[in-house]
Parts: sequence; structure tokens; C-alpha cells
Amino acid sequence: HWVSAEHAITGEVRIYDHLFTVPEPAAVKDADFKDFINPNSLITLKDCKLEPGLIDAKPGSIYQFERQGYFCVDTRDSKEGFPVFNRSVALRDTWAKIKKKQGVKT
Repeated sequence: HWVSAEHAITGEVRIYDHLFTVPEPAAVKDADFKDFINPNSLITLKDCKLEPGLIDAKPGSIYQFERQGYFCVDTRDSKEGFPVFNRSVALRDTWAKIKKKQGVKT
């Protein structure tokens, strides 16, 4: 989604992913569960340009960001005039799955 930098507000967006790289790290024999921590389990995007209408986003409110997923306004770190959004649900990329099934490289 395109946002005019001149009219945009600045905020922070946090993208959460799975904490571990395997489904059950404690079940892997002779391994430390810490070996399976996903280094990309949290990606913080700072100084994001956001829709001006989000300036009044209330903590706890939920929004769908186009083609990205559902985001909740952080109740602890959001400040007046500087919203912080946490992705709670990612959208499934159906087209990528179809292309993969068909053997098309993206």
C-alpha cells in the first residue's frame, strides 16, 4: 500500500514469527533447545511511514494491513502520536503455494 511520505505519520511495526525452527525443540535428542531459536522470530521495523488515519489508533485496537496480516496496537509501547503495531496473524500467501506446487520459481 502506498503512503505519501509528506502526509504519513511515523510509527513502529513488529513482525513476529515462530520462536523455534522446529515444531518440538525439546523432543530433539542430544540437543539444546536454544540451538533451535529462530533468529528472525522478531523483526522490528522502525520509522515506518503509516497512514495518517492511524494517528488516533487506540492501544488494543486491531487493523488489517493490506497483504500483510492483522496487527494490534501495542498497549505498552504505543505513545500518543507514535503508534506501535504488533503483527498477530500473517496472511497466507496462496499464490506462492500454488506456484510452488506447479514448480514455478519466484
